Amino acid sequence: MKIRDLIFFSSVLVCPTFVYGACSVANLTRCLDSVCAINIGANPAARCQYCGSESAGEPAKSTAMKSISAGASAKYTISDKELKKAPSNPGERYVWGTKLCLEKVAGCTPDDVEDNYDNLIEQSCKAAGIAADFANLAKKANTKKTQNACSEEITTCLIDTKRCDASYEFCESDTDFDKYFAECGVLSTGCEEFLATIKTTLGSARKTAITNAKGLLESIITSYKTTRESKLASAQKSCKNNQSTLDCVERVCKSNMRNKCAVGFDYEKTVAEQLCKFYDTACERLK
Repeated sequence: MKIRDLIFFSSVLVCPTFVYGACSVANLTRCLDSVCAINIGANPAARCQYCGSESAGEPAKSTAMKSISAGASAKYTISDKELKKAPSNPGERYVWGTKLCLEKVAGCTPDDVEDNYDNLIEQSCKAAGIAADFANLAKKANTKKTQNACSEEITTCLIDTKRCDASYEFCESDTDFDKYFAECGVLSTGCEEFLATIKTTLGSARKTAITNAKGLLESIITSYKTTRESKLASAQKSCKNNQSTLDCVERVCKSNMRNKCAVGFDYEKTVAEQLCKFYDTACERLK
């Protein structure tokens, strides 16, 4: 196991002993968004693409791309400079961002992240699934311009947050979908002759998108669980026979002590052992 992984676990597990006060969910979300929600205004799938699943595709590149941290207080956000070090893999980026944000926002734990931010990622992944289906619809459109224009107009109306929403959260039932489609059909004047065709196409895309979104959510949840269990098992393994502490002492002696803890300089080794004592605390909590 790499040392940075054990440091992550030790900081998370030791943190409750020293932190006082309740976790500010707003500040925690603001911090995680600075890692996972870049350009969220133009890309509802950002959280899923940055910190959810590789299946959601890569975030769109744009010259107008803006990070959440731009212009925001650095106290609860990850700076653009720090973001240059962020992993590109969504799972690794999620863990990386969680570690930094737990250091910045006092009183919060991994459970707070899971309870309050995972659902935002899941909602974003729904949007990713819907967006993919509508992109395919646009590519397949080969009818005359008036029907294509009507399809785009009704689609825009239908996925408004006051109706189905981009994730189709409010149109999972056929009744709700029919109600909002009828409303949008009335608002889109001059499209009457195309309504039946457009409804069939969008209805099929909606069902496929909802099915795909649910499958994507299940894979993400399973991935989160597997990653956490794997890291925990790896951390526990590194604690056997006090190996993590011994490795730490050796590293401190080699890198920080003038005489490398050589024979006759026992005080250097004593200092190194004290500096590495937090590994003992972390390993005790991992038992």
